[in-house]
Amino acid sequence: MTHHRRGLRRLLRNGDLADAIETDWRSADLDPKRFAMLGFTEKLTRTPSSMDRSDVESLRAAGFSDRDVLDITEVIGYYAYANRIADGLGVEVEPWSDAGASEPHEIR
Repeated sequence: MTHHRRGLRRLLRNGDLADAIETDWRSADLDPKRFAMLGFTEKLTRTPSSMDRSDVESLRAAGFSDRDVLDITEVIGYYAYANRIADGLGVEVEPWSDAGASEPHEIR
């Protein structure tokens, strides 16, 4: 997660906002569009079977195009996939990360 945190800070160019999002995105000073996107993201990540058309409509109502909705959903799905692969293989955080984790597991 450390490298995701760094990426968020780089994209936002606002360390305070990144900290607020990490602490509790619902109370962070987000515009309505970002708030809708993060609500969609959380629901798809935590309870994917509960998603329905109204979730897509909420993104459209916030100003996202159909292409935006596709991009958002693909990124959420990719991160879920990549994190499960890494967790399943016991991949450790890179040694250069802020977490200072131990060396990665060797795969044989």
